[in-house]
Amino acid sequence: MYSLPEGFDEADLDPGTSLLITGQPMTGKRRLGLDVLANGAASGDGAIVVTTKDDAERVLDDFRSAAGSGDGDGNSNSDGSTGLDGTNLGIVDCVSRQQGVDELADARVTYVSSPEDMTGIGIEFSELLEEFRSNRGLERNRVLFHSITALLLYSNPETVFRFLHVFTGRIRSVGGLGVFVIESTVHDDRTMGTIQQLFDGVIAVDDGVEPNVRLPGVTD
Repeated sequence: MYSLPEGFDEADLDPGTSLLITGQPMTGKRRLGLDVLANGAASGDGAIVVTTKDDAERVLDDFRSAAGSGDGDGNSNSDGSTGLDGTNLGIVDCVSRQQGVDELADARVTYVSSPEDMTGIGIEFSELLEEFRSNRGLERNRVLFHSITALLLYSNPETVFRFLHVFTGRIRSVGGLGVFVIESTVHDDRTMGTIQQLFDGVIAVDDGVEPNVRLPGVTD
């Protein structure tokens, strides 16, 4: 089971679950997703971020902030490493090359040409996930995809749906936990309805109120 941060009524999720975080821009959706990853990293889970909006350097900084480990301190795993300092963090950066941002000389980061290259995203993600599981022995991995909205700027909803169907299926097959972000107010109801079909639960975020959480197996 995967635990969630405080504020989720101590809910635990089955391996293979994927959640969708929806809401207006600038309502803390990405930070919520990073909190879910940092919550697992504290106990040794792997953390993978696929970013289609922010470059890898910002993701690294914000992950450390979410984990409360800006100074590199954290709880040690059995091998002496620590999830909180980013040792077990991997990033698929779909932004830097498109924007002409210098690539980091960091083994934790792989690059894709743009959010339009969904084939490349899928390949890099699968290779990173396999490296975590086979080479690092990380059987528990949490994945943040930020964000689906960027994909929908380049492709139609049906193409994005097919891509996400495969992507969430990969998370399910390895018993991971997926967290996906979408800007709900940017897309029409039909598109949102199509995308939401893929997910086991939805977390709706809005300014000034507690998130509306609908998780699998959890009833009001």
